[in-house]
Amino acid sequence: MARNVDIIVIGGGQGGYVAAIRAAQLGFKTAVIEEKHLGGICLNWGCIPTKALLKSAELNNLINNSAKYGIKVGSTEIDFKKIIARSRDVSKKLSSGIAHLMKKNQVTVIEARGKLNGPNQVRAFFADGESEDLKVKHIIIATGARARILPNLEPDGKFIWSYKEAMIADNLPEKLLVIGSGAIGMEFANFYHNLGSKVTIIELADRILPVEDSEISKLANKEFTDQGIIIKTNSTVNKVKKLTNKIEVELKDHQNNKLESLQFDRIISAVGIVGNIEDIGLEASKIKTDKGNIITNENCETDEPNIFAIGDVAGAPWLAHKASHEAVTVIDYIAGKGSHSLKKENIPGCTYTNPQIASVGLTEEQAIKQGYNLKIGRFPFMANGKALASGKENGLIKTIFNSETGELLGAHMIGAEVTELIQGFVLAKNLEATEEDIMRTCFPHPTLSEMMHESVLDAYGQALHI
Repeated sequence: MARNVDIIVIGGGQGGYVAAIRAAQLGFKTAVIEEKHLGGICLNWGCIPTKALLKSAELNNLINNSAKYGIKVGSTEIDFKKIIARSRDVSKKLSSGIAHLMKKNQVTVIEARGKLNGPNQVRAFFADGESEDLKVKHIIIATGARARILPNLEPDGKFIWSYKEAMIADNLPEKLLVIGSGAIGMEFANFYHNLGSKVTIIELADRILPVEDSEISKLANKEFTDQGIIIKTNSTVNKVKKLTNKIEVELKDHQNNKLESLQFDRIISAVGIVGNIEDIGLEASKIKTDKGNIITNENCETDEPNIFAIGDVAGAPWLAHKASHEAVTVIDYIAGKGSHSLKKENIPGCTYTNPQIASVGLTEEQAIKQGYNLKIGRFPFMANGKALASGKENGLIKTIFNSETGELLGAHMIGAEVTELIQGFVLAKNLEATEEDIMRTCFPHPTLSEMMHESVLDAYGQALHI
């Protein structure tokens, strides 16, 4: 006899477990079907463990440059295996914490593979070959995504890595090639470079971090190049050849139509992700997909009644906080608490390199293309007291306003701790604040946040410190 529940979440990642908790809070009888590990990619193989790795690299970089702060220490000694182990321990602690939250909120966790099995029914397939049918009122698909694999660049556990292999490596490669300069590629490039690897980045687009404002991308290019990272844009891998202990790569420079052959110890392929839509029963439903993602409306509803899709499987932007927000949105919608759907232009993006990059809203190019008349403000880190005192004087905060209404259209940052600062502009956009609201806000001194204020003032010719 099939078990009856109100809501089933297929997938226990960032969106899935949050949806389950919110559903339980509102009194729904809830179950999560998760095949591998609670917390999903973000907690186990993405956001959290990579930040632990980056912290180790940041500390190494800080110690090696401590003389400028008046503190001279000896050279550092890298224990690479311990760095990796610490990262895995952080993930393990958080994963066990998610299990505790499931128990605390009385969410049933079914360790199996979930698959749609007709209207209002899900079948759970267990590792031992057994299965169970569950009858349900509402289904939320939160199966996440996986790394996109390029032909001839399939991860082999030795020479070619995806993000997963890159964060559990046994040894620090001497020479590393990173394919793709999005957030994932840049973070791994930064991590390995700061620990001593000679890193080369190739990017098909004409600039790194191509989704960011072009002015920020150019500044980032200069920062990373000055650090010693080799960056090749307008470039792709033409072919690879595995040697005894290295891998030979032929790169094509599309701008100059030139070929170049180089050798590396390892390659990290970071060319995006693709939704996990296979073998979850979509073929027997009305659910539509596009380019590997489930199509949904503003309330995350699919074309099948009472079935929703959230997070990476539902398309860009592929961000954990987007998945969490959609999770709460869906449950509140099911509960009749109205629709508070997420505006994609209000979703912040963060890259945790050194320096950090963060943004929300339209880039200058996008705003011009959409026909807005603009007022643009800029404030450099070198003019901020806290940045100078911290030895973090390289960076910029850029704000973009609709000159006719004062609406904040976008904010773009590069520099120390900007991933912590961006929430201020996200809140302003969500509250539909104008330039006047921000200009009249009192920012604390001395802080990096003062630059946010100054950037807005600069857009209207009122900056005080430049």
